[in-house]
Amino acid sequence: MKQVWIPLIGGLIFVYACTTNKVTGKKQLNIISSAQMLSLSETQYKQVLQQSKLITGTAHAKKVAEIGKRIAAAVTKYYNDQGMQAEMATYKWEYNLIDSKEVNAWCMPGGKIAVYTGLLPVTKNDDALAVVMGHEVAHALAEHGKQRIHQQLGTELAALGLQGMMAGKPQQTQAAFMTAFGAASTLGVILPFSRKQELEADKLGLQFAAMAGYNPEEAIPLWQRMGELSKGNKPPEFASTHPAEETRIAELQKQMPEAKKLYLSTKGK
Repeated sequence: MKQVWIPLIGGLIFVYACTTNKVTGKKQLNIISSAQMLSLSETQYKQVLQQSKLITGTAHAKKVAEIGKRIAAAVTKYYNDQGMQAEMATYKWEYNLIDSKEVNAWCMPGGKIAVYTGLLPVTKNDDALAVVMGHEVAHALAEHGKQRIHQQLGTELAALGLQGMMAGKPQQTQAAFMTAFGAASTLGVILPFSRKQELEADKLGLQFAAMAGYNPEEAIPLWQRMGELSKGNKPPEFASTHPAEETRIAELQKQMPEAKKLYLSTKGK
């Protein structure tokens, strides 16, 4: 009976715990609530800040805060214009620059942004930095972190179902099937899903940066520099959580005309 009940339970969870994300318009599971994610992110953000060396009062720190505030204002206006004020009510924006050689930035649910100093030599200018920060804000607004948690839960549920169906088979056969399932779920589901999220964040982030008055065209040379930085020391795209730089650039070029319209609209204000 186990192999029957597990897929049935999974199906019921999908039907009754599905919501529509307001920024992407896509259906997504809602087993973990947004309120729970906000609480977790605030706790984690405080822990990261406590364990990190923060850069404050410098020109770079002020620039990160300025760009963050402009993106937050643009996003808030966009949500308000769409009648989605409630979606922004829980956002308490914070912007911090962390002293680290890591080329990274991120935004937790609720608008908790962190930029690492190692990213600044790669972005080189305000517009490129705004593209990166817009990308990270897009991850938070699209609730990509919550989606990944739900995906992991779904994969584990499917694995339990497979174990139930394999009950009674020789141990060696069971092990072979579970190993194959793990590889297939990673390469066929988890990694493509992650790459899709990255491209979605690229698109939304480009728009957010443009709406904040930053030139979206800087995204192209930015990702060219990112590609040079990796120097080919990356796994092939199908085995990576992130798209290849060439893929990102091609997709960004498709989005550029619309982003440029948004950018030019801010110049007349």
